Amino acid sequence: MADGAHLVVGLGNPGPAYAGNRHNVGHMVLDVLARDVPGGFVNHKARAQVLDGRLGVGPGGAPGPRVVLARPSTYMNLSGGPVAALLRFYDIPVERLVVVHDELDLPFGTLRLKRGGGEGGHNGLKSISAAIGSRDYMRLRVGIGRPPGRQDPADYVLRDFAVAERADLAVILEEAADGVRDLVENGLVLAQDRLHAPR
Repeated sequence: MADGAHLVVGLGNPGPAYAGNRHNVGHMVLDVLARDVPGGFVNHKARAQVLDGRLGVGPGGAPGPRVVLARPSTYMNLSGGPVAALLRFYDIPVERLVVVHDELDLPFGTLRLKRGGGEGGHNGLKSISAAIGSRDYMRLRVGIGRPPGRQDPADYVLRDFAVAERADLAVILEEAADGVRDLVENGLVLAQDRLHAPR
């Protein structure tokens, strides 16, 4: 096993045309986390961009926990192949997989950590569950809210955040990154308690 590492996957679609979309909030959270890991993302044969290293500094100045940050280079609905290949390559068990993704069923800016459960119609999660043969992985759900009026959810997630949303987005991404840090450093239960506490 890769030194007790966690594989942290940020979901999204590849290319600049999708970069600011609500569906790409997983990529955005990984960009924040990557600031605390030496080096930069590199292309991996598993069809992903990967950054493998220590996340910040631990107690007493010791190196932080080992993480493999990954952004699949495929489209969202094909995320499972790269994730399964990375779990095999780094010898990381499903229990240490963390998937960061957008969530229509949570109000904008709401953050929730969970392990397992359904995919809620999210094509990225469906692909991952099918490819790895399990739903027993951790998820950081980043709320984007439901589309207004009768707008098609499939269209809504492929649009950029609204101007009013962008004013708060940087803070939300930092809080999401903090949730992932807490998860890999202190475990799911403690991270959930802190992230879900009323504010």
